This record gives sequence, structure tokens and C-alpha cells, in this order.
Amino acid sequence: MDAGFIDLQVNGYAGVDFNQDDLDAEKLHLACDRLSAEGVSAILATVITEEISIMEARLRQITRLRGADPLAQRLIAGIHIEGPFLNPAPGYRGAHPEDAIRPADVDGMKRLLDAAEGLTRIVTLAPENDDNLTVTRYLANEGIIVAAGHCDPSRDVLDAAIDAGLSMFTHLGNGCPMQMARHDNIIQRALSRSERLTICFIADGVHIPFFALKNYLKIAGIERSVIVTDAIAAAGLGPGRYRLSRWEVVVGDDGAARAPDNSHLVGAAVTMQQSADNLRDHVGLNEDEVARLTKQNPSSLIFSSGYSQKGTIAL
Repeated sequence: MDAGFIDLQVNGYAGVDFNQDDLDAEKLHLACDRLSAEGVSAILATVITEEISIMEARLRQITRLRGADPLAQRLIAGIHIEGPFLNPAPGYRGAHPEDAIRPADVDGMKRLLDAAEGLTRIVTLAPENDDNLTVTRYLANEGIIVAAGHCDPSRDVLDAAIDAGLSMFTHLGNGCPMQMARHDNIIQRALSRSERLTICFIADGVHIPFFALKNYLKIAGIERSVIVTDAIAAAGLGPGRYRLSRWEVVVGDDGAARAPDNSHLVGAAVTMQQSADNLRDHVGLNEDEVARLTKQNPSSLIFSSGYSQKGTIAL
């Protein structure tokens, strides 16, 4: 595999929404072709919160289409399931629909994993919505990366989740309210455990201002951090109206993807190349540090030799 970018969170690209019910072979190939042309070597196609049956159908469709397309097989290294076991509170749930968020349960999780046919690499959930951390333990025992995201666990719950197998935090600084406690908040709690977690960040300057991202990377450490795009169908296209699952999304001149009423962000429209440029030009990182965050660290996570699930591909 080429030493290109590796993006662990891609909801869609180039006008294609991976969460659309009518995703077809032509659309998936187009997205993969555009990603590849823009320097991306591998992604995790990301399916977000909906009713379990709807998520199952979307996972099966992505898996089926990938299996019939050599380019998609090379580019889509696996699947990231984000939800539905998230925190339903306003702010924390972000753009995930409240009516589809539910407590974590092993049976529901198994249904989603079965639909993905062994391709699941990461599951993002809220530890406080996983009673007794049963699903966290189940996923960790299956060799799947368990990430916290769209969540607000206490320090004790976060520590217990880490002990149970939680090893990542999804797009820290996103999926939280605009107003939180000044010091004891989820961002500070996660950063305080960065020696035990891989922390993912979005480097578009919107989800996290660049000066704050610089601070967060210093605390978490380059070696324990990963840059993701959280890209939606708008990525690579510029301003306009797009969709992510059931939501209409408006991308403005600033490149941010927001709900039409401007109430909250909905995924991101940034590309990996733009992210790399931002890290260099606005955060002040050198080329080796940029490569570590956008290529080497994510590669080591999803292509580790210890990963044994069906469908694994190797570097």
C-alpha cells in the first residue's frame, strides 16, 4: 500500500453519502476514486446512528459493494460504527438523532457486527451508556478498537472503561456542548488520560481552533494522537447543500458543515490534504509530525499484526 493518508472516520466524500439508503456501486466507486486521487490510501467507511435495522442495511450494502469493487477493497480498510450507543443529551449527541440513540447492548452490537461481515475496526460509544461496560468488554475481546465519543463519562467511569478495553477517543473537542464546566469537563478528562488513550482530532480549524489543537497535541503527544476528517459528502466539493443520513447540511464559505439553522456542526468538509496543510501552516508541525498524525499512527492502529478479524488486509 502507498504511504498515503489514512483516515479513520469518513462518512462520505465527493457528493457521496455512505449513510444513504440508495448507495450504489457507481457512487461508492466515485468516492473511492476521488479519495485515492487526492492522496488517501485507506479509510474506514463510517456508519452513524440510526435505528439498528437501518444501520444493518447500510452496513450490508457497503460491505457488498466493497466486495465487488477492487478499488473499494483496496481503499476501504474497514468500517467505523459511530453510534447508536451514545449520550443522548443535547450537545453531546451532536448531529446524531436523539430518537435512534439507545443504551448499549451486546445483542444490538452483534447485529451490527454481523452486518459488517467482519470489517468493523472501530466502534464509538458513550461509556456512560454502556451498563457495566459489557459492550466495551465484548468488543475489546473481539479485537475491535473501542472509542469513546459523543459522551460525558465521569473520570471514574472513563477509567473503568479504559480498564475494560476502551483505547481511543473519537474527535475530541467535538460532540460536546458549547458551555461546560470550566475545568472538570470531558475534554480535560480525556486529555488527562492521554497516556492510556489514542486521541483523534479534526484539523479543520472549525471543530477545534488551531491554537487549541496545538495545546491539545502537546498534552496528548504526537505519538498518541491521530487526525481524522469526519468527512461527509461535501468533502472535496466546496460550499453548497449536502446530506448526511437523514440530515441536510449546509457548507459555507468557511468550509464548515452545519445544520441549516446554524445550530450545530454536522460532520466536516475538510480533506486529509487540507488537514495536513493546516497542521503544517497553522499548528506549526514539521513534516515528520504531520506524517505521524495522518499516516503512521492511524496505520499502526488498523493494520496491527494482532488484528485477526475476517476481512483484514495488511500493509
